[in-house]
Amino acid sequence: MAASVAFYRRLGLAFPEGAEGEPHCEAALPGGLRLLLDTEATVRSFHAGWQPPTGGYRSALAFRCDSPAEVDSVYAELVEAGHHGELKPWDAFWGQRYAVVQDPDGNGVDLFAPLAQ
Repeated sequence: MAASVAFYRRLGLAFPEGAEGEPHCEAALPGGLRLLLDTEATVRSFHAGWQPPTGGYRSALAFRCDSPAEVDSVYAELVEAGHHGELKPWDAFWGQRYAVVQDPDGNGVDLFAPLAQ
C-alpha cells in the first residue's frame, strides 16, 4: 500500500495522511470519481477464492501533464524512483507527448500533454 500511495501522490492525487499504512484508502478525482486502493489481504477478505489478475494490462489511468516537458520530467522522476518505464516519452502521431510507466502493481499509467498549446 505504501508504494502505491507514494506513486499516486507523486502524480498529484491526495490521499489522507496515514493512508500508506491502511488496508484500504481512497483519493478523490475530478467529476466525482474516486481511485480506491486495497491491499491483497483486504480483497481476499471480501472475495473468497480471489486471485490477482495476470498478464497484460488490467486497467490504465491517464494523467494529463501541463506541458510536453512535464511528461518528460514526471516520467524521469518515477523511473528514477524505481518504477518500470513501459514506454519512454515520445511525440505521438496523434499530437501528444506521451509515455507509460507502471505503478507498483504493474498497472499502466499514461502520461500525456498536447504538443501544440
